[in-house]
Amino acid sequence: MAYNLLKGKRGIIFGALNDMSIAWKVAEKAVEEGAQIVLTNTPVAVRMGTINELAEKLNATVIPADATNVEDLEMLFTQAQEAMGGKIDFVLHSIGMSPNVRKKRTYDDLDYGLLDKTLDISAISFHKVMQVAKKLDAINEGGSVLALSYVAAQRSFYGYNDMADAKALLESIARSFGYIYGREKGVRVNTISQSPTMTTAGSGVKGFDGLCDFSDRMSPLGNANADECADYCIVMFSDLTKKVTMQNLFHDGGFSSMGMSLRGMTQYNKSFIDENKDSEGNIIYG
Repeated sequence: MAYNLLKGKRGIIFGALNDMSIAWKVAEKAVEEGAQIVLTNTPVAVRMGTINELAEKLNATVIPADATNVEDLEMLFTQAQEAMGGKIDFVLHSIGMSPNVRKKRTYDDLDYGLLDKTLDISAISFHKVMQVAKKLDAINEGGSVLALSYVAAQRSFYGYNDMADAKALLESIARSFGYIYGREKGVRVNTISQSPTMTTAGSGVKGFDGLCDFSDRMSPLGNANADECADYCIVMFSDLTKKVTMQNLFHDGGFSSMGMSLRGMTQYNKSFIDENKDSEGNIIYG
């Protein structure tokens, strides 16, 4: 059911790859709520994914851009305003990737060159997006900028690796830039800390299925899925949240406030956890 929450608004959505992407769901909901949007991802992702199918379905424009490249972002914001006929009202940053995770490097054996890439792609790109938008005065007063985060920014999770550092930096950027953008331009900046969600990126995290099960057992309301996350994003883009900024908003069924649940304890008592060991019998903690 649509409520016309975004009627007449224009948005840029970063990160839609395929129909498993949260950004994909947000794009669908945004258009359903009356928005006009531009979809963007890296040129490689645009070629490899199915973003053009989504664009055709939603009558949206696709502008390939690397969010870590300032010149690409300048081109994106300029062309997006031309395509939609005015300034931007909302932006979704749904970008995250760790080369260290992909190469199965544990946290105590990181490749620092790859760590630089993790931070640049997953967090610093958020700063670049806002810095470019602000310098170009591309976002309307009262606009809303969102990035997707995870509770690993505050707590340690097995296998989440250097992505936890990236999420912590992402949330810090939202606070630091949110103050300046809010005071000078009236633009809101927030992060949504989402439940573990089975996306193309998320499925690459070690033990992700177990993490999803654990989170679901611990959460009073269960895990929030991608469609529910999209609903929350729409509310944050709308005029209903005009005074919400610099916040990390947990959207996780209550997981972030839990210690131990009955369902979690029941599962734990069924069997001992088999510790992960290497070929020499040493426990792998990372």
